[in-house]
Amino acid sequence: MSPLSGFLVFIIIITASLVAYLTKQFQNENLNYSSLNQMTNSKNNSKVIEKEKVVAEKLNGRFAMMGFIALVGAYLTTGQIIPGFV
Repeated sequence: MSPLSGFLVFIIIITASLVAYLTKQFQNENLNYSSLNQMTNSKNNSKVIEKEKVVAEKLNGRFAMMGFIALVGAYLTTGQIIPGFV
């Protein structure tokens, strides 16, 4: 295995573990919030939706930063933004 292949495998493993961790955090935040608000009426239902949107935006931002770091890593290692394309 070449050093570049080993590095790419390492990055994929790190990314997969980070995605699993962030997904678990997202699920835990939703479970914690929903367990606090089990006895709600329809007026408080909009607050649950707003909290879910905030958690989803946090997760989206984390994934976007991971993508940006992968883009910079690909550029630094190969000199191309998308390796394989000229």
